[in-house]
Amino acid sequence: MFKAWRWGAHGCYACFQSGYGATLSQVMSPEAMESLPEGYRSGFVALIGRPNVGKSTLVNQLVGEKVAITSPVAQTTRNRLRAIVTTPEAQMVLVDTPGIHKPHHLLGERLVQSARAAIGEVDLVLLLLEGCEPPGRGDAFIVELLRQQDLPVLVALNKWDRVAEQQHDPAEEAYRQLLADSAWPLIRCSAISGEGCNGLVEALVGQLPLGPQLYPAEMVCDQPERVLLAELIREQVLMHTREEVPHSVAVSIDRVEEMPVANGRPGKQGRTAVLATVLVERKSQKGILIGKGGSMLKTIGQGARLQMQTLIDGPVYLELFVKVVPDWRSKPARLAELGFEGK
Repeated sequence: MFKAWRWGAHGCYACFQSGYGATLSQVMSPEAMESLPEGYRSGFVALIGRPNVGKSTLVNQLVGEKVAITSPVAQTTRNRLRAIVTTPEAQMVLVDTPGIHKPHHLLGERLVQSARAAIGEVDLVLLLLEGCEPPGRGDAFIVELLRQQDLPVLVALNKWDRVAEQQHDPAEEAYRQLLADSAWPLIRCSAISGEGCNGLVEALVGQLPLGPQLYPAEMVCDQPERVLLAELIREQVLMHTREEVPHSVAVSIDRVEEMPVANGRPGKQGRTAVLATVLVERKSQKGILIGKGGSMLKTIGQGARLQMQTLIDGPVYLELFVKVVPDWRSKPARLAELGFEGK
């Protein structure tokens, strides 16, 4: 299905799902470890910040390809994602987390729990702030939260390309006041343009501990294939719907299978078949998702299928169903089925 060397086979994911970096010898051979240069650094870096500050976009920029979905909708990220950046001198495992916010339902509580738990499981925290906007109460809350941790923190002022040149110093000074009494390094960057990102990588690597590679050098992400496929579908929903619909949607992958090639027969043979269910909370949302004559669902499906084909590197047959599950975001059993376990 997915290229194991690129995304990691299920076995490799299983090595790490119970704890970061717990089974290094199962991932790298002794020969590979010995070939690393003296002074090699490695470790886990949690990206922490408010919703919609650009954490997932920055992950994609640093990795050099798309591994996390993005959208203008706040709280796009729901699952903690581990993306791997490997250089000759170091390997960073970037842990993309949901934005820390005031939750309004059980799902929101689970997302914030996930982000806060990541802080205690990494070697370094990258606090992402929105440099083009003045600091707010949400930023102050996160800064105070991080001050209580015994961890190195590096601060990135993202979206710096949107700050007028004459406002550079005042904008940075506002955040330095927020960070007063801390010795955290501060770097200006743009996740969209890549401005400042090379310097950011150098600064992050400089704070990582000495250690071996945690993943094979060719690997860029360790998420299970079903999670990735579900996220690509949800990304299209976020891109094409508005108002309450994006926040009320979840995607469940029902089946993924290779369809055998029949000699010379046209149709679905030789494709990867993906069957998925899109959950919403109300009938009105189902109507919006399906659209007139199924037009919206077709648009969502076409966009997701193209993304899947790029990921899988082969043809995909995608079939979508829409199901109403009232208040699924507040039901513990339903959240557990979708992978949002409580702590």
